[in-house]
Amino acid sequence: MAFADLLEQVGSTGRFQVLHVTLLSIPILMMASHNLLQNFVALVPPHHCSAHTNLSWFQLTEEGSDGVLQECMDGWSYNLTVMTSTIISDWDLVCDLRSLKEMAQTVYMGGVLAGALIFGSLSDRFGRRNLLLISYLLMAVSGTCTAFSSTFSLFCLFRFGCGMALSGLVLNSFSLIVEWIPTRVRTVTGTMTGYCYTVGQLILAAVAYFIRDWRWLTLAVSLPFYAFFLFSWWFHESSRWLALKNKPEEAVEVLKSVARFNGRQEEGEKIDVKMLQESMKKEMSNVQGSYSVLDLFRTPKMRIMTICLSVVWLSTSFAYYGLAMDLQKFGVDIYLIQVIFGAVDIPAKVVITVCMSYVGRRPSQSGALVIAGITILINILVPYDKQTIRTCLAVVGKGCLAASFNCCYLYSGELYPTILRQNGMGWVSMMARVGAMVAPMVLLTGDHVPWLPGLIYGGAPILSGIAAIFLPETLGMHLPDTVQDLQSLDSRIRTHLLLMFPDLVHSMSKSSASLLLLLTLYVKFLLCCL
Repeated sequence: MAFADLLEQVGSTGRFQVLHVTLLSIPILMMASHNLLQNFVALVPPHHCSAHTNLSWFQLTEEGSDGVLQECMDGWSYNLTVMTSTIISDWDLVCDLRSLKEMAQTVYMGGVLAGALIFGSLSDRFGRRNLLLISYLLMAVSGTCTAFSSTFSLFCLFRFGCGMALSGLVLNSFSLIVEWIPTRVRTVTGTMTGYCYTVGQLILAAVAYFIRDWRWLTLAVSLPFYAFFLFSWWFHESSRWLALKNKPEEAVEVLKSVARFNGRQEEGEKIDVKMLQESMKKEMSNVQGSYSVLDLFRTPKMRIMTICLSVVWLSTSFAYYGLAMDLQKFGVDIYLIQVIFGAVDIPAKVVITVCMSYVGRRPSQSGALVIAGITILINILVPYDKQTIRTCLAVVGKGCLAASFNCCYLYSGELYPTILRQNGMGWVSMMARVGAMVAPMVLLTGDHVPWLPGLIYGGAPILSGIAAIFLPETLGMHLPDTVQDLQSLDSRIRTHLLLMFPDLVHSMSKSSASLLLLLTLYVKFLLCCL
């Protein structure tokens, strides 16, 4: 008997799982509101100098016989028809200070990066549930403080806190969902959870349409997290994690509680510590000491897998936020384009779900990234006056990147073993935030070379799509609990391929050298572009 059998005994798809997944998914609806909040709170309104000469951004003065340009002496006047106030109009982040807009988003993503590092390791040590509670409270408090920020510096500080909270929310919600459901429904459940983020983008557009003041808008998307914090006390800790952390009594009690909730009390009472230890004897015997991020690189298989996933996550996030955080450039109503960019995720995630279920995780991941990169590169060749065509191509690219994100979360969670899942998800999430931090800065290069951002945003996904080919397939496989399980997973896949494609398997023995060459080219490409 394995842990999956114990889960079936207490009910793997019963009322507990339905309520558990639902309550964990509701807060994800508000994730997009914080991730994409910058599109509205930092909207750049039409503006001009308030000076009586009204000479646009500068006023011309005479000093002797030379004309000298001076900054606006009497402040700025803003056309606040779209938003009644933004951080741009409140703190005059225009002209020489216009780069601070991109810096604000970079600081937020820096918080997400820090949260991935901190919450990823802490939740493996102290549990998924405890860190999720902290994340909800941190998001609520930081969001509220952001709304009442009196200076731009304080705004960035509290947005950093929101970013940290978001990482904790994502990592622990995902783990609690995956570790309480059986293999056969992981794809569907992961997709449904991903749709919560999609719907969240539409919710943001609706809320922003009715709340045009950036402070009230920020408060509106932060207050629900107080409610999430209250009802999250009901959540059950992962029984897998408890067992692997040498807490068998607590693990058994949680399993019995789930059994009672699912109407299987008699089956649940049959479970005891001895049965649990027997079912996870192999896994528990291999869990010795504590694990850290370094263990993600300790063995060759783990090292190659982690490097490939890092490249995939970095490029997906990099290109995604490069498109999603610059909606004003499309010349379309900001609320309409937000709805369009959000709605495209619906068909994109349907397609990627079908592909993951029937074609496999690896080709789905690789294909989504390559197609996204191609559409972005094509957009470079489209004239700027063809806004409709440019918008359509950007929407297709954004849909593919959203599909890639959907695949990333499920695929990575299936690849990393339970004892390292949080460290692994924390690491790849950190790489994604590195990409998200760099994305706004790349937009600034467009001031000098208009086509350069598109080249960078399009080239990175194509290279990462190639890196995804080096990952093992997980379609239909049980979640690995230890590094040894991952090794055996790779061995089973290799044996299967050996019978069908012996030449291919022989070439795979050179994968380390090929991967090193690919990653070298990838890094050189990014450095040259930047």
